[in-house]
Amino acid sequence: MERFVGIDVSKACLDVHVVPDGEAFQVERNAAGIEQLARRLGALSPRLIALEATGGFETVVAAGLAAAGLPLVVVNPAQVRAFAQALGRRAKTDPIDAQVIARFAEATQPEPRALPDAQTQLLADLVTRRRQIVEMLTAERNREKRATRKMAKSCQRVIKALERALADINDEIDDSVRGSPVWREKEQLLQSVPGIGPVVSRTLLAELPELGTLDRRRLAALCGLAPWTRQSGQWRGKSFIGGGRSSVRAALFMAAMTAARRNPVFVAFYQRLVARGKAKIAAIVAVARKLLVVLNAVIRTGTPWQEDKHVQPSI
Repeated sequence: MERFVGIDVSKACLDVHVVPDGEAFQVERNAAGIEQLARRLGALSPRLIALEATGGFETVVAAGLAAAGLPLVVVNPAQVRAFAQALGRRAKTDPIDAQVIARFAEATQPEPRALPDAQTQLLADLVTRRRQIVEMLTAERNREKRATRKMAKSCQRVIKALERALADINDEIDDSVRGSPVWREKEQLLQSVPGIGPVVSRTLLAELPELGTLDRRRLAALCGLAPWTRQSGQWRGKSFIGGGRSSVRAALFMAAMTAARRNPVFVAFYQRLVARGKAKIAAIVAVARKLLVVLNAVIRTGTPWQEDKHVQPSI
């Protein structure tokens, strides 16, 4: 009998539900509670343990269970909520949420993924913080444009502080990458592809550690670049992309825009798509998807970009 475990994570405790047994219990979200949970779940030999991403509270739990060698996946809360609505579950309590997560894991059976190591997690945190600072800088610069003279001075002080913080975080990211021979090698491989700069390469290193290990379809789905269609009977709607890791998708989209202008291979690829009548934004998405395929191959083979091998890229 295959068992699936759902864990609802809160700041103080962990609510656990096991299907199909129907067993439910609660432990504290501290070192002792996580150790107790790992022992108890280890005795059950579950097929999969699922917990929601809850703003960082899940990190220590996931690390503790992964260290115990248990099959684990962190699931998207929006998908679990949609699943609950499909089941007609309107009530929302921690024990109910744990049961819904367990049933979601049983129904969808997402593939367990290894957690990033400490170095990769640190780089991911730095890259995330850099993105937050850039967003704050953009917002403050926009406020400065509309502010009165007195308020503009306040905005300028904040902008200078944020620029110093951005410089510091960039230095930390540089030190992290330079301090790891593996990252340094991967960064050089990624940046050998015209259109890929330091920001994109480090975003991929930090937030897409699966690069080089998955096939192109699974990787595209992971990044939210796999198209999904809408149709009913004879009606055919447009295809859309979405979901996945939005920060990775955004980085690839910006890289695709650069590649479509400067990389001869992708310039030709983009122009062929547009000449066939594809909308420009759809053509850029196709470039991003192909770029991801190329980057995946570069990391998997350990071979830098060679233009003659990619003269006729396909969608």
